[in-house]
Amino acid sequence: MWKYIFTLLIVLISISCARSQNNSNQNKMEYNKLTPEEERVIVNKGTEAPFSGEYLNNKKSGTYVCKRCGAPLYNSSDKFESHCGWPSFDDEIKGAVKRVPDADGLRTEIICNNCGAHLGHVFLNEGFTDKNTRHCVNSISLKFIPEQKKMIKKAYFASGCFWGTEYYFMKADGVKHTAVGFMGGHVDNPTYKEVCQKNTGHLETTEVEYDTSKTTYEDLVKLFFETHNFTQTNGQGPDIGPQYLSCIFYADENEKVIAEKYIKVLEGKGYKVATMLKPADTFWKAEDYHQQYYEHKGTTPYCHVYKKIF
Repeated sequence: MWKYIFTLLIVLISISCARSQNNSNQNKMEYNKLTPEEERVIVNKGTEAPFSGEYLNNKKSGTYVCKRCGAPLYNSSDKFESHCGWPSFDDEIKGAVKRVPDADGLRTEIICNNCGAHLGHVFLNEGFTDKNTRHCVNSISLKFIPEQKKMIKKAYFASGCFWGTEYYFMKADGVKHTAVGFMGGHVDNPTYKEVCQKNTGHLETTEVEYDTSKTTYEDLVKLFFETHNFTQTNGQGPDIGPQYLSCIFYADENEKVIAEKYIKVLEGKGYKVATMLKPADTFWKAEDYHQQYYEHKGTTPYCHVYKKIF
């Protein structure tokens, strides 16, 4: 009986060890493949030569992650110049870095809390920053992920009463926010009443914030032309006056080229385009009761109608 139990225990232990080994191998396979030099530092706790690291003088915004497993370790905002020869940080991403007493009994090693990769050493009370902490890190232990550029841009369109212009843009795919106001005049912070007097030089304008990963400036220009009468020279529909003229306010040369492209397309279709092109100027936001007017009123524009052209 005891012989049977002993044999069973041996079998169970063998199975457990095998599973543990398999899990260990599987975890290792999930790590990024290292070069011999990276392995010397990251696995065998070596040190790269001072003033030789890739990120020593890197001043770009972003996140430093573990070269071995990809776990985020440091934010660029915590990096500072210590003139020690290695990248220095006075703080880590919470829970990302583990401190371990060094084998020499004098220093404190820092390792990736996720995979145990050797990063370097941490030193305290040196007075470099208010936090009195310096993570001295090997560049070779890190990978830098640049901060992604913001994907939100702004565009400005005038096509008559800004209530109707905004109505269509705020419903367009990729548009994150809209606002109505005034642009192109010579009076600072004009009121709606002042603009209606027709002597400030402003056009009723819609500001469109859009996600460039979901729509394009070209899409917005096409919608602009498809939602108003761009051949009318004295206003828009029954709204007559200089503040109601058709205009695209371009932010840069690229936007101007795109606007000119579609004007030529329309002219090729036989339209006489009255739309003006002007460089974007200060956008003065209109009074609150004008914002998302038709959305709040629950009605639709009286002089803007969608018409498929392109």
